[in-house]
Amino acid sequence: MLLAIDCGNTNTVFSIWNGAAFVATWRTATDWKRTADQYYVWLSTLMRLQGIDAEITDVIVSSTVPRVVFNLRVLADRYFKTRPLVVGKSDCKLPIDVRVDAGTAVGPDRLVNTVAGYDLYGGDLIVVDFGTATTFDVSDSDGAYIGGVIAPGVNLSLEALHQAAAALPHVDVTKPPHVIGTNTVDCMQSGVFWGYIGLVNGICERIRSERDRPMKVISTGGLAPLFQQGHALFDEFEDDLTMHGLTVIHDYNKGTT
Repeated sequence: MLLAIDCGNTNTVFSIWNGAAFVATWRTATDWKRTADQYYVWLSTLMRLQGIDAEITDVIVSSTVPRVVFNLRVLADRYFKTRPLVVGKSDCKLPIDVRVDAGTAVGPDRLVNTVAGYDLYGGDLIVVDFGTATTFDVSDSDGAYIGGVIAPGVNLSLEALHQAAAALPHVDVTKPPHVIGTNTVDCMQSGVFWGYIGLVNGICERIRSERDRPMKVISTGGLAPLFQQGHALFDEFEDDLTMHGLTVIHDYNKGTT
């Protein structure tokens, strides 16, 4: 079975793929100091508790935190006796072209999302990922990654607002009852919720205008369903988009697609 690992700035997701479906998915806080032994104790305990008797034969990693990759490599080598594929490394091939300025390093997660989006929906796509940053990734008609947009993440914006203004409390991200808030919490929630609705809608419209063609918009990330409530922003929502992309890249490198 395949162990797919998506390491983001905030959380790291581990999923086991049996070739047809994900049989389990777990999430832990991203910590570059966590050792391979700690990863294995945590992972094997969860597998045992859920009654999963899976032999891991392959590992693929996408990481936006370079310092984490070493211990994940050791995890794969020491405990699963396999050399992991690491998205972004020269020995990990992609089924799409990357057409950006020479010397530009594109985040592995953004490439994986583009691969997944193209596999599921074809080209001329905008993938909006609500992570630590809110990213917009654009694919050409042939699926090639051609660039995108990076904006501050929703929770990051709220935290910055709370820290920079002593009188403003920390609030949860939710859809407020009205656009015009009648108390501080509602005002902050309205500013974040409707502000990001406007940001996403505006950027997607500008991308469509610049590309001068219809573009399908796919969302992913934990907050995407929340923002779908405010406006018909997205054509589709994919909770496991990144993990799906990792399975596609793995199959491509193994010659099974």
